[in-house]
Amino acid sequence: MADGRAENRRDVFRWGLVCAAGVVAAYLAVLLANSRHFYTDDTESQYVPLWVMTGRALREGRFPVLGPENWLAGNYAIEETGLLNPPQLLIDLLAVSVDDLALYATLVKLLFAVVLGLGVYRVCLAYGGRPAWSAVAGVAFPCSGFLLFFDAASWMTAFTGTAWLVHAWGSGVRYARGRGGPVPVFVFLYLTISVQYVFPAVEAAVLFAAVFLGEFVYRRQWAPVVRLALVAGCAAAAGLATYLPSLLTADVTWRGASEIRNDQFLAVPWSESLNASLPSTLPAFTSWWGYVQPLPMVYIAWFLIPALAFVDWKRAAGAARELSGPALFAVLTLLWTAGPGTMGPLRWPARVLPMVALALLVLVCVLLGRFGTIAGTRRRGIAAAVLVVLLLARSAAAAPEKVLGHLLAAAGVGALGAVVVWLGRTRGRAAACLLTLAAVAPIAYLQVHAAQPTPMSWNLPTKRSEMKAAFPDFPGTTLQLGDRALIAPGERTLDGAYGSLAFGNYAKNLEADYVGGYTPNGHFHFGHLLCMRWDVSVCPDAYRRAFAPEPETGRPLVDLMLVDRVVLQRALFPGAREQPAPAGWKWVDRPGHEQYIAVLERETGPVSGRSGRVAHTQGVTVGATAESDTTSRARIDSPAGGRIVFARLGWPGYRAHLDGRQLPIDVVANSFVAVDIPPGTRGGELELTWRPPGWKIGAALAAAGLLGLAGLVIDHRRGRRRHTRPPAAPPARPAVLPVGPAAPPADPMASPDDLTAPPAEPVAPPPADPVAGGSGPVAARP
Repeated sequence: MADGRAENRRDVFRWGLVCAAGVVAAYLAVLLANSRHFYTDDTESQYVPLWVMTGRALREGRFPVLGPENWLAGNYAIEETGLLNPPQLLIDLLAVSVDDLALYATLVKLLFAVVLGLGVYRVCLAYGGRPAWSAVAGVAFPCSGFLLFFDAASWMTAFTGTAWLVHAWGSGVRYARGRGGPVPVFVFLYLTISVQYVFPAVEAAVLFAAVFLGEFVYRRQWAPVVRLALVAGCAAAAGLATYLPSLLTADVTWRGASEIRNDQFLAVPWSESLNASLPSTLPAFTSWWGYVQPLPMVYIAWFLIPALAFVDWKRAAGAARELSGPALFAVLTLLWTAGPGTMGPLRWPARVLPMVALALLVLVCVLLGRFGTIAGTRRRGIAAAVLVVLLLARSAAAAPEKVLGHLLAAAGVGALGAVVVWLGRTRGRAAACLLTLAAVAPIAYLQVHAAQPTPMSWNLPTKRSEMKAAFPDFPGTTLQLGDRALIAPGERTLDGAYGSLAFGNYAKNLEADYVGGYTPNGHFHFGHLLCMRWDVSVCPDAYRRAFAPEPETGRPLVDLMLVDRVVLQRALFPGAREQPAPAGWKWVDRPGHEQYIAVLERETGPVSGRSGRVAHTQGVTVGATAESDTTSRARIDSPAGGRIVFARLGWPGYRAHLDGRQLPIDVVANSFVAVDIPPGTRGGELELTWRPPGWKIGAALAAAGLLGLAGLVIDHRRGRRRHTRPPAAPPARPAVLPVGPAAPPADPMASPDDLTAPPAEPVAPPPADPVAGGSGPVAARP
């Protein structure tokens, strides 16, 4: 039996290597179809520049929780920066040293794709799946439609969060079933939560609720479920510090936290699940591109639906309790994808499609590994053909103009399935599984190639050295007023608009301070002042608003913001350069950039940094100042009392103290931090500080979570010692001669059912099914 254990470990290790190699091969196939696939949309415009910015700050000894000069996009405690996620901070630190950002993003995503695939592999093994079919699931999931075309291509935090989540799932099941400890569950759950993207955190809550119920249904014991719930609760407590600032800041952002609304945008009808195995599928629901989608967003795996015909469902019924957890998770996530469209910060339910794919792949591949059969091939082949016809009919109904492509895809799925079954009959399960997972890479290539040119790419430059060489040198704080929609596709190059204009977080690649940036959580009131949107685009009235006097102070917004320069996009303001400059400003020439921008600078030179971030005073004299990102200090005099307005956006979390005594905080125009100074102030020290709201509660909860984990670890080790302690020797008994044949020694690896079953007459075992997970009565046990 020891040799059997070693062989099983070798089998698990070998198929784990196959899984990792299959994921790498699939991603290389995707890159052959589009070398920028993993550097597109939000990755190029939001995430990678955040990596560069955060890495620079960390190397300078700063923790970039707030960037005052970035204004509505500068509260990084509520953005998707992963400031409390150690692997993400390592990615940030390394990003600063890399010139080719597309290459770096691709390598990072490839690493996480392997982590993700191996995580799915672990989940299948935890539910008793056979290594070969578990590897198939691990290769197929990273290439499922929504994950490949959205999370992996664009939404990086969703991708990394899912990679950690699957490992948390596998570790959780192992812990509940006594095959692992609490530390891996805690670590992977914490990493899932702290990526700072709310969907993986909520998905983790739904998943573990399903696992709790599933494990109780399976074991009929509360103790393992309670232990798992406790370690999950400890991880949630430790990770809550990631989201408390967002929850406590939501009232001033345009995202909100309480609205429930069903607008059907990116809500996926359940009938689209019938498209899950046709690679050519173009599903029908409302998104940015209308009703029929240009990408196979609901595709999961080519074998998923037809393979259901090759499961021995009578035998599989015995494992219903054991697999109730993933089955419940599949049902819950399928319900979620249909809506509502908005639930507080959760919008666009199609984002949950990867969870549907994950649950179904785990279920189907575990069933195929344990209960797969090719007995009655003719009958099962007909059933599989009927399922493929259903796939074809649903996809053709969604996009009838693509019916020829759907026919070819259906024929390809049928042919591949027939070859897999033939291999299973003639070469065994391993050969069948190798072909099944090998087909994932060419299908991914064909899908990505067919989607070119991708409708998502910004086509931003990839090399930082080239960006800096082409862009104007803009020191200080710059306010850009433009509209990204006015950049023609042919101008999206460094020789074109991207050599002069910075949208999204592009300025962070240039190490320049621009007002705004890519933000899904922008400050509502400030955004309204300049009609500035999530990608820094503005409306045509923004120029007037920027120089119009603010009613309470009489100062224009550009003065209250301490802006040094205003860059106007000529396409949005075509005649501005021919008009007189606003008072105190002048037009300056930027040779080589006049086609795209007109530049205003102050006649008296830059103002940012002259007097710290003090933007306006009334009845107050300011002396020496000192500044950091989160603190402003000033020596002040105010005999009759007055007010100071700071060039800081009024995020919740500011506190003001004058000589140690707290003063109330006010805001001007619902945006600018202001402090009223009491009369009689002479040589007082005013300190304005900002901390993420709830940070003390978050720190306390994190400490409580770690203490709880320590207690669970101690309990787990004591339990292991109790189980491994050798039993006391029984008292000697007089020898008794056996009656009848001697019983064989008990197999230490046998299940309790084996050890307690009544004796039976020996029978010849049935012939092994080369596709099933084993042979004879042992393989039939759940």
